[in-house]
Amino acid sequence: MAATVDPDRSEWDVIVLGGAAAGENAAQYAGQFSGLSTVLVEDELLGGECSYWACMPSKALLRPVEVVDSAAHLPGVSARLDAAEVLAQRDTVINGLDDGSQISWALSAGIDVVRGYGRLAGERTVVVSRPDGSTRTLTARHAVVLDTGSRPAVPDIPGLRAALPWTSRDVTTMREVPRRVVVLGGGVVACEAATWLRGLGADEVSVVYRGDRLLPRLEPFAGELVGEDLRDSGVRLYAGRNLARVERTGPSDTGHGRVHGGEIRATLDDGTALVADEIVVATGRVPNSEDIGLDTVGLSPGGFVGVDDHQCVREADGHWLYAIGDVCGRALLTHMGKYQARIAGEVIAARAQGSAELPSSAAGHVGLPQVVFTHPEVGSAGMTEQQARDAGIDVEAVEYDLAALAGTYVMRPDYRGLAKLVIDRTDDVVVGATFVGAGIAELVHSATTAIVGRIPVSTLWHVVPSYPTASEIWLRLLEALRAKRHKSEAS
Repeated sequence: MAATVDPDRSEWDVIVLGGAAAGENAAQYAGQFSGLSTVLVEDELLGGECSYWACMPSKALLRPVEVVDSAAHLPGVSARLDAAEVLAQRDTVINGLDDGSQISWALSAGIDVVRGYGRLAGERTVVVSRPDGSTRTLTARHAVVLDTGSRPAVPDIPGLRAALPWTSRDVTTMREVPRRVVVLGGGVVACEAATWLRGLGADEVSVVYRGDRLLPRLEPFAGELVGEDLRDSGVRLYAGRNLARVERTGPSDTGHGRVHGGEIRATLDDGTALVADEIVVATGRVPNSEDIGLDTVGLSPGGFVGVDDHQCVREADGHWLYAIGDVCGRALLTHMGKYQARIAGEVIAARAQGSAELPSSAAGHVGLPQVVFTHPEVGSAGMTEQQARDAGIDVEAVEYDLAALAGTYVMRPDYRGLAKLVIDRTDDVVVGATFVGAGIAELVHSATTAIVGRIPVSTLWHVVPSYPTASEIWLRLLEALRAKRHKSEAS
């Protein structure tokens, strides 16, 4: 039977509540080899946050800024940036917010699609509310998978909500570049948004964050180097500060041929006043779990939905309810959500076939790769040194200046960067790696491989990097580790 949109049926083997990237993967992996019938229930765009409002549009905005920045640091090369053309290309990347291609993919993979807002209504039961006000009830023979995602958290600051702040969705799909912007937050979204806003021509960008450094979940030097570059580009950083209140006043000309609803005045907790055309809130995300019917199956609405290493919801009776992606809270990264989805899909198929051998997502979460596409780029895998110590690991750490490599010198003579490995001294394996510098994104996978594969340091010594490339950092880090150990033994 060919897959269809809004098929006239009520029962499938697997229902996926939410059709973002992870949900698509769960449906695909549950049905591709097992023959299980699957359906995606989605009330927005199939493909979800990553495809239209996060990963894809943000990288479409950051890539041109990166190219111009690279050209500026390489003698004999120049490049110009046309913000209007960049925004137009961004629109192409997100298909003009049209999910037709995603629908075509789902149907070609044999996955049905039901449009509407889905809620659990008891075990293996989902009620879908349609835009026209009608409802329909769907039943799953084997499993329901929750992929309802997350949304930006907006702090309860006087006047902030009334000022209609931008969230990540607004700043990735902006129609023009505001002249003056305040960014609230110091994490990945805040740092990346500040990078492309300034790079695309915003005259004034101010980043306000409560902590003492940017990117607080990564190694300290990551936030320090990113902060240095943001300052050098003209971004103003307000560390250890918060907003006390926000006001949006009368209309103001943005300088781009359009009048906004009004100028924003943001007052910090130390009395500093910032005037802007827009304020971007990037202070974290909360799971979409309040209104998905968790109470109908004995679970508490709100908060992350706890799962085991099979992505099965711990507090649900039986093995019929699974959660993947942001809503389960294990790792709020698209690629990790898709990994969880692949595991969940395979587990569902295995259980449906009566197999006792079930895949586990434990190993993949040890690797936990991430790239922050700022200037410089930040790539990490595994644990930071502090996280490893907190986990009771006998830690040994080593750092090396990425600028000391021939490959990075050729990339840009004034290269700035740093790399670090965190070693489990007892087992002599890498448990964490961080790279900060231009063009380091592709180094992360090798680190993830070493961590997940628990490759001994003695074996990594024989993994020869090409010359001259940034991957030579692996050799230099291992040499530094050898020297450090030799010095320790000699003393």
